[in-house]
Amino acid sequence: MITNARLLSAFLAAGALALSGCATVRADPAPAGLSIPEVAPGQLSEADMKEMTRVLSSDAFEGRAPGTAGEEKTVAYLIERFRKAGLQPGNRGSWVQEVPLVEITGRDYSPLTVSGGKDSAPLSLAFATDWVGVTYREDRATRLDNSELVFVGYGVVAPERGWNDYAGVDMRGKTAVILVNDSDFGATEETGLFNGKAMTYYGRWTYKYEEAARQGAAGAIIIHETAPAAYGWNVVESSWTGPQAYPQAGPDAPPMTQLNGWVQKAAAEKIMAAAGRNLADLSAQARRQGFRAVPLGLTASTSFASDIRKFASKNVIGMLPGRAAADEYVIHTAHWDHLGRCTPAPDGDDICNGAVDNATGTAALAALGEAHAKAGPARRTLVFLAVTAEESGLLGAHYYATNPVFPLERTVGGINMDAFLVGGPSRDITVVGGGKSELDAFLAAALKADGRYLTPDPSSEAGYYYRSDHFAFAKRGVPMLYVDGGEDLVNGGRAAGEALAAEYRAKRYHGPQDEYDPNWNWGGVMQDLQLFYRIGRSLAQSTSWPRWMPGDEFRATRDAACAKPNTPC
Repeated sequence: MITNARLLSAFLAAGALALSGCATVRADPAPAGLSIPEVAPGQLSEADMKEMTRVLSSDAFEGRAPGTAGEEKTVAYLIERFRKAGLQPGNRGSWVQEVPLVEITGRDYSPLTVSGGKDSAPLSLAFATDWVGVTYREDRATRLDNSELVFVGYGVVAPERGWNDYAGVDMRGKTAVILVNDSDFGATEETGLFNGKAMTYYGRWTYKYEEAARQGAAGAIIIHETAPAAYGWNVVESSWTGPQAYPQAGPDAPPMTQLNGWVQKAAAEKIMAAAGRNLADLSAQARRQGFRAVPLGLTASTSFASDIRKFASKNVIGMLPGRAAADEYVIHTAHWDHLGRCTPAPDGDDICNGAVDNATGTAALAALGEAHAKAGPARRTLVFLAVTAEESGLLGAHYYATNPVFPLERTVGGINMDAFLVGGPSRDITVVGGGKSELDAFLAAALKADGRYLTPDPSSEAGYYYRSDHFAFAKRGVPMLYVDGGEDLVNGGRAAGEALAAEYRAKRYHGPQDEYDPNWNWGGVMQDLQLFYRIGRSLAQSTSWPRWMPGDEFRATRDAACAKPNTPC
């Protein structure tokens, strides 16, 4: 999944949070007393970036799906490149951290049949065309049998905001029909009950499924709309069909529905019409505080089989020990996985190579590691973490953050790299989730050194800060930067940048067409790598501990961690 702010995003797994984040880019000077050392440019190899991206996205790696032969080749190649870059094994002498997963592959889907309409025959909705669905349960057969449909608006329970879409309804055995995003979608300012334009975690599909499960629902179906989802149905179809990886369910696993899925907006309108309702009217009601769930007087039925395979995937970890504060860590993250073999398969090509998403970011880990190794030991330890199963919901990142090799209370902060849209140099850089922490000051210093300027997050309504691997660390208190490529290209300006993003979104994103192109212009990528090098090196040389800004949703978690005895932050 690419979470590029100019492009699209899909999936993330995390616990429900009461979010109140700020998305305004800091423009004030660095906080008093913050140490931001000046850093000389790093020795970064464009040739290495090209070669690693080409190899990782080649057909031989079969789309880098976790638990496949493609993973084995990817992990072996990353270890080879990390070692060549001068890194050391990062997990107590090992290059890898095992991540226990289960792969569930649905098959033999029956239609989603909606019955009970007063004036119509049952609706029969075709899998993939009209709806998609999966089960998180490790069951070989799933059957939803005449489950009552209840429209629950945005499916949000936020007592601190006086909001409960499930108030007064017993969802046991029933299926929730849910709107995507949150009730503030469409706002032009970042103020409102749910942060106005800036999406909160309540708007994410992961939260909606988790809440439906907590309510005892048998199923949860989200109504897809491209604008509030921030991606088209093609992304849903490609990402929610075929093998799906999840954490292995243990004895303390949270409750799960039988079925989680999506339905096309046009199909949802037919469902509402069968119930004698109008989707637009119900959606308008759901935006108002005090909304109450609406039983639709309909039932839903479907069934499918699942093939189940348990396996251990791997995170790959390299490090460069610090010289003076080796027990303080600066982390760089990128996900090595992609979708593997996917559908549909145009012209018979079913390999989703993931060249941009995220062979580029994975290659960047080794390239940055090599540049830091050439510069010699920094004051703090530098960590380079290539995580698995991002496309399945940030599973590798969340596993590491739950089972950290390097203590999180001793992790100063970090940078996440999720896909470099390969184009020419730009005059700007885009920050996603700006204004959240004092890391913004390190970014500002690096931008000044590179002669570039900052563009605020143009898509804060899409909630991109909560959609990539850094979120696993942020929700546990570690300040993380998520910086995207620039939009103001040196050749062609913003029009050229927007056209590049639109072409990728329409023709290559999450499809077999995301392939390496030897004619790519790597000027912008190398610019961004130099920026990330400066930020990482400055953090590693600094004596400061950047903090979350006052009022940020993650500050209390960090403050609690830093209050523990013998913690340097």
